[in-house]
Amino acid sequence: MKQLRIAVGSDHAGYEGPSHYKPDLMAHLVVKGHEVINCGTDSGEAVDYPDVAERVCRKVLDGGADFGILVCGTGTGMCITANRMRGIRAAVCTSVLMARLSREHNHSNVLCLGRRILSIDECKTIVDAWLGEAESTLERHQRRVDKMDEVTNGA
Repeated sequence: MKQLRIAVGSDHAGYEGPSHYKPDLMAHLVVKGHEVINCGTDSGEAVDYPDVAERVCRKVLDGGADFGILVCGTGTGMCITANRMRGIRAAVCTSVLMARLSREHNHSNVLCLGRRILSIDECKTIVDAWLGEAESTLERHQRRVDKMDEVTNGA
């Protein structure tokens, strides 16, 4: 797998419990040979997840990162926020199959994970599967992705 630039962010949920998911995921990505861009937060102090989601998504949209990974309590709040940004296709994934299909079929560029839903080992496995999956070049998948972009752009 080629080295990727991955923007990573979490709200305070990424620092709950004995295992701090955000720094653990960042270290995992570095070990895999990727460049990690830290978009905050860096403690368990309460923050608003939309602010973090925006920072990660802006990195993806401006080309500073190839992909984004967001962590909050369930992944849902981050995902909703991310998908409001034109050009972002964020997916909450709770399994390897969801991760693979979100990349292959939907060309997702931001992965959202739930700290209160998944173990850290599950998150790492999902991240690896998501980053390892290619976007489908089949016409039917590209047509659907194009339609998502049209709807987002108000066409």
